[in-house]
Amino acid sequence: MSQHLHRDIESLEQDLLAQSSIVEQMVYRASQALRELRTDLIEQLHNDEDTVNRQEVEIEEECLKILALHQPVAIDLRRVAMVLKINGDLERIADLAINIGERAQVLVLHPEFQFPDKLDQMVEAATAMVRDALDAFVRLDVDAARRVCQHDDVVDELNRQVIGDLKQFLQGNISEIEPALQFFSASRHIERIGDHATNIAEDVIYLVDGEIARHWHGDTPLESENG
Repeated sequence: MSQHLHRDIESLEQDLLAQSSIVEQMVYRASQALRELRTDLIEQLHNDEDTVNRQEVEIEEECLKILALHQPVAIDLRRVAMVLKINGDLERIADLAINIGERAQVLVLHPEFQFPDKLDQMVEAATAMVRDALDAFVRLDVDAARRVCQHDDVVDELNRQVIGDLKQFLQGNISEIEPALQFFSASRHIERIGDHATNIAEDVIYLVDGEIARHWHGDTPLESENG
């Protein structure tokens, strides 16, 4: 790797980490809006989304400039390509944060509805996955990336518990279906954040090992299970 290419890729990755920090804060702010029925936080979320959207374009343009100027090959080329893909995942996580926060606009009309017990745990687990996946990318740490993929099962299980608890509650409180649906939606959006973190981690595995991990389940390829 030439000195200039090394410098430009390092700068690109720092921009990506800064983007990740904003997105992570958006998820926490969205969960706070939901938990505390803080509709005033939604405006800040939209302001953050504008920043994320602008920086997504800037990062993409920088990636294209590096590709045109340096014409990287091998792992350098894959690294720039991964920044492009991760950049898109972060933008979609920001969109999910907006969707989560906007649930508060309906829930504020139902202040007596109890916040699901496992939802905060889901937020913590999903945001930790995003943070760890980005860290694995920067350090090219395949083991850390694999751990992120494994943690997706934790988020999925928490999602099932939230949905199960809400369904059980509705059996005797069908009149509360509107606020329950808002939490159904929020839980699903948080679960999707975990999916995007998994995508990032799988990209790290491919970047370092050249192994496509998207069709693996645990330690066994799906085709082996089906074969």
